Amino acid sequence: MKTTTLKLTLAFLFLATSITAQNFNNASEYLDFVAEEQEEITKNMWRYTKAVAHSKSDRSIDGKRKKLLKTIDEAIAKITKADGFEDDDYKNKVLRHMTFNKDLLNQDYAKIIDMKQVAEQSYDAMEAYILAQELADQKMEESQQEYERNFYEYAAKHNIQIIESESDLGKKMKISNEVFEHYHDMYLTYFKVYINEVYLMDAIEKNDVSAIQQNANALAAAAKEGLEILKTKDTYKKDKSIIEATKKAFEFFIDEGENQIPKITEFLIINEDFEKIKTTLEQTNERKRTKEQIDNYNKKVKEVNKGADTYNKVNTQLNTNRQNAINGLNNTNANFLSKHIPKD
Repeated sequence: MKTTTLKLTLAFLFLATSITAQNFNNASEYLDFVAEEQEEITKNMWRYTKAVAHSKSDRSIDGKRKKLLKTIDEAIAKITKADGFEDDDYKNKVLRHMTFNKDLLNQDYAKIIDMKQVAEQSYDAMEAYILAQELADQKMEESQQEYERNFYEYAAKHNIQIIESESDLGKKMKISNEVFEHYHDMYLTYFKVYINEVYLMDAIEKNDVSAIQQNANALAAAAKEGLEILKTKDTYKKDKSIIEATKKAFEFFIDEGENQIPKITEFLIINEDFEKIKTTLEQTNERKRTKEQIDNYNKKVKEVNKGADTYNKVNTQLNTNRQNAINGLNNTNANFLSKHIPKD
């Protein structure tokens, strides 16, 4: 049988002509036909999983998922209708691969979108969300590897020579998953500390002094522990960028919890005392108010005004430093992924 040389690229892009007929003269034609249907699905599946990891818009992600499901359904219908070449063995393997990806989108990734909505609420929820992501990505990688094995076996069986390329999607998926494994590990290390600041901000919003002090101490302690954990982390290809950016964020959290929050709680306590004095004075008949009450009230007014000035300055500086630390980490994460994840 004549040997045909085909080049395998990102998702098995062949030197193919448009095949619209349902019968095929040779195995090469059938491979071209299948590849035409599979190529965009495979690339878009990979792009979709990257979007799940990066996009902030759940509605946009779900829209892409539904559009991708429609594309898969159309490809399955077209391949099902067409005859296989010689027999349906390879055809059935391709259909199983497509159906598996469809199930991934309908079940695993649909669940991941739901989990993402509550992931920020606790460390356990975030950990479960990331684990679900990694498991789904691993399933997709293994499915792609099986698809490629079947492809090569079918090509070898029919004496079709394949020139393997470093741009094969299976290789890209493997590299991508390794990159995300490091990224997710570092993000969980960060989030385990960061969630304490979420609780701290909630306590400040409620003016709950006891909860503020408790969460500030927890934040500082978690950040110190986080710094020690960072010392044990391996880099990805000697890239220390995420580790260094996370370290800066932890140093900010320590300063916030140990040095800045006490200034805020000091003002809140003074203001709380002032409100009590003010309430007592207002409830006392003007003729019965003592000089001591009035002097104490006036003294507290001065303390509150001074404390408010300090409170505002500390808050402003904290917001600036927090934004710098978190934006720095977010930008570092984005640059890390952009640098190490293979391009389409």
